[in-house]
Amino acid sequence: MTGRGTPATVLLAKRGVTHRTHPYDVPADAPNYGALVASVLGVAPARVFKTLVAEVDGVLTVAVVPVTGALDLKALAAAADGKRATLAERATAERVTGYVRGGISPLGQRKRLPTVLDASALDHPTVYVSAGRRGLQVELDPADLVTLTGARTARLATA
Repeated sequence: MTGRGTPATVLLAKRGVTHRTHPYDVPADAPNYGALVASVLGVAPARVFKTLVAEVDGVLTVAVVPVTGALDLKALAAAADGKRATLAERATAERVTGYVRGGISPLGQRKRLPTVLDASALDHPTVYVSAGRRGLQVELDPADLVTLTGARTARLATA
């Protein structure tokens, strides 16, 4: 990647974490965006994860789930030791992470938030998450993702 990179890629480089970046071109408003990204990259959709910001009992929390499913808010609340979870407003998610929708990465966020990674990530040697801007994914070992985000793992996705 040319230039300084994104906060996510800068963090990975600074920590010496093995990773690869993968540019792609998919319209931000395309239906089934995540599945299209996986198709363009030529990888199984179960290995591509989206980053969502939710509120669990009023605490902003990051959920990282495969693009093949939806976030189960009850499962997220339970995994975060809470009672109720709702998706955060787009403006809130962008402000707190420092990223724009469609490019929110679980890595290098402006403010480190509690993070829960869908346990299915651990079934793969590498997973893909946003590298911090639309049109760029980063591939890394899910164990490194857990370490860098301080994530808990739990089953969060619905089919």
